[in-house]
Amino acid sequence: MRRRRSMFHRSIFRADPNGDPDINTTPLIDVMLVMLVMFIITIPPPTHSVDVMLSNGEVLPGEILDQNRVTIDRRDVIRWNDEAIDIAELGVLVKQASERAEPAAILLEPDARARYLRVDEAIGAIRRNGGTKLAFPGIENYAGLI
Repeated sequence: MRRRRSMFHRSIFRADPNGDPDINTTPLIDVMLVMLVMFIITIPPPTHSVDVMLSNGEVLPGEILDQNRVTIDRRDVIRWNDEAIDIAELGVLVKQASERAEPAAILLEPDARARYLRVDEAIGAIRRNGGTKLAFPGIENYAGLI
């Protein structure tokens, strides 16, 4: 006597054993996307930041008593008024400039291809040593690189 298979059995197994198996990949993709979202949610937020206050509107040109230009070139050389210095010397110079009766303005002009890490170190040294008047002149020159 021949046993009759149920409809459930036919829905899972194909009637033709030599046929091409069809695998429904939609549930696999759904599971993968859910796992991707879960991994993105569980990534911890970055904890390192450097606070920089930028102007909100148009700055009226005013008289600058002492203007100190800090530049960083492509080779990561920091210069204070065109004189090469290191991070420690930058901190000392910023501290001296900020302890004056009228704190001196610091104009930070990194090269467009300077390493971000070096620029971040310079901004951190300026902020840690009391540099409150920090400006970024010529920032519009970088508009084409972004």
